[in-house]
Amino acid sequence: MPVDEEALDRAFTALGDPIRRALIARLSRGEATVNELAEPFAITKQAVSRHIGVLEQAGLITRSRDGQRRPCHLVPSALEALTSWIDTYRLATERSYRRLDAVLETLEESP
Repeated sequence: MPVDEEALDRAFTALGDPIRRALIARLSRGEATVNELAEPFAITKQAVSRHIGVLEQAGLITRSRDGQRRPCHLVPSALEALTSWIDTYRLATERSYRRLDAVLETLEESP
């Protein structure tokens, strides 16, 4: 499956900020409004809104309307795509290490 390099760049850039990672962690437990997301941070709600905008543009979260509420939601498929991309390289590296381990074992067994 082809990888959308621009989408990966946006997602990893968005996740490069500790506040945005904390917002993702909070949203992994369920939806939340901007006010709810802003509570633990010593920054303005406007700053949190900007962080949410970056996460939204990266496709990592969405917002919906529920009456007056505008809750934010995590997009699990976006995180799964990142995990899949990372796993591709992790698995390749693990295979290389297993081959290296096998070679080293044969060298240790040799007189």
